[in-house]
Amino acid sequence: MLKSIQMNKKGILLMLISSLCVCIGQLLWKLSADKGIVVMLAGFLFYGAGALVMLIAYRFGKLSVLQPMLSLNYVLSIILAAVVLKESITILKCIGVIVIIAGVVLIAGGDEE
Repeated sequence: MLKSIQMNKKGILLMLISSLCVCIGQLLWKLSADKGIVVMLAGFLFYGAGALVMLIAYRFGKLSVLQPMLSLNYVLSIILAAVVLKESITILKCIGVIVIIAGVVLIAGGDEE
């Protein structure tokens, strides 16, 4: 498991950065409904940066490991919604987050050659 993560380490890190940028971009789009076009444009910048970082990440890891990591967007979105938008996190959402994280860890660690 650690061997696979080590082999894809740089790609995994870049995918995490990509996910964070994409989620911040989407959050800014949501906030732009009240805050205006500047916030919306900032959202496009973050989202675009996330897409570019994702393309770079594919150079440093296997697609079968990196692509499933995009499901961390759901986890990050729930966290940002709770922290920034004060949305409630139900027990069902917590279970879903745990399942997603477990799946990502198993996929990232299961690609040993």
